[in-house]
Amino acid sequence: GGSLLTLTCSVSLFEGADELRLADGDSPYAGRVEVKPQDQWGTVCDFIWDMEDAEVVCKQLGCGSAVSAYGRAYFGAGSGPTWLFQVDCGGDESALWHCKRAGWDARWCPHSFDTGVVCSGHIKPRLVGGDSPCSGRVEIVHGNTWTTVCDAHFDLKVANVICNELQCGIAASIPEGAHFGEGQGNILTEEFQCVGNKSILLSCPRKSQKNQMCSHTNDASAICSRHTGFRLVNGSTTCSGRVEIQVLGAWGTLCDSHWDLPDANVLCHQLDCGFTVSAPGGGYFGKGTGSVWTDIFHCKGTEPHLGHCPVTALGVSQCSHDNDASVICSGHSESLRLLNGESRCDGRVEISLSGVWGRVLDDQYMNNASVVCRQLQFRVADKTYNPPKSQRGPGSMGLRSVQCAGNETRLTHCDNSMSETAQAGIAQDVGVVYSGSRQIRLVNGTGRCAGTVEIYYNGIWGTVRDDSWDLSDSNVVCKQLGCGHAINATVSAHYGEGSGQIWLDDVNCSGNESDLWSCPSKGWGQHNCRHKEDAGVLCSEFTDLRLVSDSDCAGRLEVFYNGTWGSVCSNQMSGDTAAIACKQLNCGDGGQIEREFKYGAGSGPTWLDHVRCSEKHSSLQCLSEPWNPKSCDNRADETHISCTGKKAKPTQTLFAECPNSPSCTDQEKLRVVGGEDRCSGRVEVWYRGSWGTVCDYSWDMEDANDVCKLLGCGSAVSAPDKAAFGEGTGPIWVETLNCRGTESSLWDCPAKPWGESNCGHKEDAAVNFSGPTERTDSLNTAGKTSPSSHQGLNSPGAVSEREELQAAA
Repeated sequence: GGSLLTLTCSVSLFEGADELRLADGDSPYAGRVEVKPQDQWGTVCDFIWDMEDAEVVCKQLGCGSAVSAYGRAYFGAGSGPTWLFQVDCGGDESALWHCKRAGWDARWCPHSFDTGVVCSGHIKPRLVGGDSPCSGRVEIVHGNTWTTVCDAHFDLKVANVICNELQCGIAASIPEGAHFGEGQGNILTEEFQCVGNKSILLSCPRKSQKNQMCSHTNDASAICSRHTGFRLVNGSTTCSGRVEIQVLGAWGTLCDSHWDLPDANVLCHQLDCGFTVSAPGGGYFGKGTGSVWTDIFHCKGTEPHLGHCPVTALGVSQCSHDNDASVICSGHSESLRLLNGESRCDGRVEISLSGVWGRVLDDQYMNNASVVCRQLQFRVADKTYNPPKSQRGPGSMGLRSVQCAGNETRLTHCDNSMSETAQAGIAQDVGVVYSGSRQIRLVNGTGRCAGTVEIYYNGIWGTVRDDSWDLSDSNVVCKQLGCGHAINATVSAHYGEGSGQIWLDDVNCSGNESDLWSCPSKGWGQHNCRHKEDAGVLCSEFTDLRLVSDSDCAGRLEVFYNGTWGSVCSNQMSGDTAAIACKQLNCGDGGQIEREFKYGAGSGPTWLDHVRCSEKHSSLQCLSEPWNPKSCDNRADETHISCTGKKAKPTQTLFAECPNSPSCTDQEKLRVVGGEDRCSGRVEVWYRGSWGTVCDYSWDMEDANDVCKLLGCGSAVSAPDKAAFGEGTGPIWVETLNCRGTESSLWDCPAKPWGESNCGHKEDAAVNFSGPTERTDSLNTAGKTSPSSHQGLNSPGAVSEREELQAAA
């Protein structure tokens, strides 16, 4: 492990032997202020000590500008004389002793009043250990020393500033737990507090965390979007034109082969251009120049930035400027948009008046919804609602008390009262769900083309029951998702149980329908089952990667596609491809292509050739020739790879034991931790093979009552938030639970999709119960299960998705 940074910074300036330094800080730019006027170091008394005084100290030391000014021995009590008292600087002085002061030697001021400062320093970030300069372990330079950052003090706001400073776009994710390997040397335990639109890390305030114990297993990481700019070119307005993307400083166009309305809608919102009117292809706004990027964005339509959408590129056909993508947005003037929904057709309504986005507040809304529908060019509204507190908009109000007859063409044509100054917190934000908001997705698999089927209907995600579920039904799902055709129709929650509603049962598709809800079924919400019977799908476009040999991290490179494992040809393969494959397989950061035919010939298809990965890629989603089962005729062209790392060996397999067994009850997948007894503490749930916490967004007594009912702990006394029983570890599985308190299981409560939380562990939810109620012996045994009894469940010994795919194939 690394040691905490304990360097000091000192300077000898002016007036003979006068010296100044910062002592006992955790960086060279923070610490207790000490001066040395008479060959003896001493401290400064904190009487009237402020930021102007701290600014002089930081400038004098060449440590940037002042971030914080501390008193009361924040960095610990010093020793020796208290040399200075009642220092009163203007901020422009060249040395601390040039400021107004009450003289030297204030020995009567005790060291419990010693001053301290935090200076900005000369901070420069980098990302190390990733497959490009835009992903990796976060390291910060202090002087000539690189330090890692503790992930307990790292969030998306800080990551966004780092990505921006490195010209790497925006932060896509911040993996925890030394995702890119453990660093070496010192660990910076200061917390960056970036707010607003900071462009460099140096401008972010920092807060010292002296008592935080971190090791290199907690090194922070960041993955940036790589796209550093988006623009519309050659249109008739600033909100229409050819889509151009900047990657590491170079502008190029985007291929239109998979560019669709949800992707275009995200770009319109991102550019503050309203919503999408159309997304023409075929070089509608003329041919661009430079590279033609074939990245495929998989947006829902609600993301704030294209950098937040999943991207794939492997096996995509080459594209020319004849196929440059374009978009026509509604524009700035009196635009409407829907936020915080699951598609571009639902969410909280906002209006842009004179270029400023504001909230729309109301309580009688169906007539108004039809006008919004008409203005946004949607069909009929399915539902209107007042969003919960966690989804209400910040900032000012655009329209209030809107009264529409229903036949107006624009919302501003209705009778309304306008205000630009009303403050946030008024409860009457309005949301609307349109028929086009219905969505489908596959969850719990290892990619977007395999998993449990979920449908978004009436503003809520829910699953499909597996009665009569077959390949015809699955084919409709795969086609709808752009995932090819169905390879396998899975039943009995093969990919894990869903949560929330069960929307469809007895689905009976012919296979020709355009979407799953067009197939005959019992109807929306009509079922008599639990999530143990959730239906799933494996589609032909699902891909996976493996190395075939007696070794985990060396062998013949094979890719899973169209339900079959096949080889990858090595013709014109770039040198970076081996390292990226090794990284994706958790086999270290480096690898090489073996020129000898070391691992034998394959027997299946040869799926890919001319794979050209570069350091900008984070996985094997690289440029290549299109998918072809005979990409190379000569088996001698197959790719053989050896990686620099090794996979950790599995410890033991406990797949058949609770809470990972399919036969376990919901009660055995729920626990409270950190309290005085089993009926108080931090709420933790077992999901996707590991224990994780619940975010406190919208956490209330109804949610807590469902927990205590399931655990047999009486009724809830309180529902504490803000990690009242300490911060958890691992995933934060769910946020925005909206239980009624009457559900039989926490998994039956409406919530944001499980596994998609953006919370931190400082927001872990907790409960206090009135006390245990009588339960059966089996439940009592499960309730007393200690966390240590589940060790190994997260290990590679659990049945892997890759092994399941081989069995399915």
